[in-house]
Amino acid sequence: MLRDLASRPLVIGHRGAPGYRPEHTAASYELAFALGADAVEPDIVATRDGVLVLRHENEISGTTDVSSRPEFAARRTTREIDGTPLTGWFTEDFTWAELSSLRATERLGALRPLSASFDGRYPVIRLRDLFDLVDRAADEQGRMLRMVAEFKHASHFDALGLPLDELFAAELDAAGWGRGDERLVMEAFEPTLLDRLGARGIRGSRIFLIDATGAPWDLVLAGGRSATTYDHFVTEAGLLSLAGRFDGVSVGKGRLLADPPAGDRAEARPLTGADLVDAAHSAGLEVYTWTLRPENRFLAKAARRGGSRAGIGDWPGEFARIIGTGVDGVFLDHPDLGVAARDGFEGAADG
Repeated sequence: MLRDLASRPLVIGHRGAPGYRPEHTAASYELAFALGADAVEPDIVATRDGVLVLRHENEISGTTDVSSRPEFAARRTTREIDGTPLTGWFTEDFTWAELSSLRATERLGALRPLSASFDGRYPVIRLRDLFDLVDRAADEQGRMLRMVAEFKHASHFDALGLPLDELFAAELDAAGWGRGDERLVMEAFEPTLLDRLGARGIRGSRIFLIDATGAPWDLVLAGGRSATTYDHFVTEAGLLSLAGRFDGVSVGKGRLLADPPAGDRAEARPLTGADLVDAAHSAGLEVYTWTLRPENRFLAKAARRGGSRAGIGDWPGEFARIIGTGVDGVFLDHPDLGVAARDGFEGAADG
């Protein structure tokens, strides 16, 4: 298990602390740990020369200044990513030397002018840079700090001859993290990638990401329309099928806030809220949830306050409701709010 009773749920800085600094920058990760995060979550994609870099997606026009760089104008192209055509600039068309010249921008800058005010100040960084950062921060703070590594579009990179599991194993060795340990958590929307990480002997928890709709792309490639859906994996039977294979699941917060659907047979019904968490725990699986954010744009309707999408709503109420389901880890763009919500919830329980 990742956490103990004194530290639950785990507070995970989602791409660092992008509520305050552009996501996936060293400044964002450093600030997340300074604000009390137990772990940070990088999104991992690959360059043309096989370097693992940290970006929300392999398409980088919304998270870097690449569109303003005339020397890269000809790299704009359209690719099919997990079955969907997408136009922009893609990490697999750049070497690391080229990407390292770009500067990061905040993806949600329209909602977060504070974070966006740092646009252009920080470079894109590699996974190996984050390994070093975690080690330094742990030494400075005198506590264990963790990395929750999310692998993006594994099947896509496989087809390009850039297997993320193989590249990740090499990065672990180069960083001195060996085969991984309790500091490491690995997550992906594609279960076969998680299987391959385990087959390589990489130690650390493996967490299956479960999207709100559709089916895992690797399963779609293998089975077409018969692919097992994400909804199935959050039924009682689906959760039991993951027991022993993975260490946990990670679901969008909407599944924890939703009412149970009516009309389905109980054994076939996608579970929600505390029922989902309890069933997963009964199967020996941990449960994480993403992404807790304070802005009205991202809160459930009942928690919104005022008419501004960027306005701050009743995040304490929504965060407490989510923590009350018994989840083991929460991803947040503002890690300090997660620490405050967790401390407030535990204080109320103690009282």
